[in-house]
Amino acid sequence: MTLPAPRKPLPRSFYARPVLVVARECIGKVLVYDSPEGRLEGRIVEAEAYSGPEDRAAHSFGGRRTARTEAMFGPPGHAYVFFVYGMHWHFNLVVAETGVPHAVLIRAVEPLAGVDLMAARRKLAPTRRELTNGPGKLCQAFAIDRAVYGADLTAGPLYLADGPGCRVARSPRIGVDYAGEWAAKPYRFYDPKSAYVSPARPSRMVQRFRER
Repeated sequence: MTLPAPRKPLPRSFYARPVLVVARECIGKVLVYDSPEGRLEGRIVEAEAYSGPEDRAAHSFGGRRTARTEAMFGPPGHAYVFFVYGMHWHFNLVVAETGVPHAVLIRAVEPLAGVDLMAARRKLAPTRRELTNGPGKLCQAFAIDRAVYGADLTAGPLYLADGPGCRVARSPRIGVDYAGEWAAKPYRFYDPKSAYVSPARPSRMVQRFRER
């Protein structure tokens, strides 16, 4: 089997910037995981920014600092991974500066390498867009879980690498009705031409704002 050509991890300076800048520039970058079972690669096509402590949608809202959120307060360029609905892991990038709990949720990727392994883990055909078109789906496909919590994304084996640029669209985030007016913030970035972008479901709060 021929392995994909090696990629170079993005430097810490990529992450040490404002959360909205990093979230937007994630689109088109490549998520790489040199896992024990083989290398997995996916082009990032959807990401969301979370700017706690003022952001009501962020786990760090109000400066909440717990064992779960501790990684968000650390240096930029590390992984913040959390469990949701008792069944899914979500993978985030810690960004901004130390002590500022901002993060970028990687919502979807377009598979590039290791697709058969992803398909086996997801129990789907390798051509199905459902393989990685959501944050829980991509984590299952890549086998990302608690083991990579706090991992240094500038050193591997899990990291972001450069990739081709593309047009980037913007919208409110998905599934954050609980965040009040913050649900309408245009903090979601995505590649409008990718079939792997997760299905958008505007929140009730966003719909009310559109009706004004």
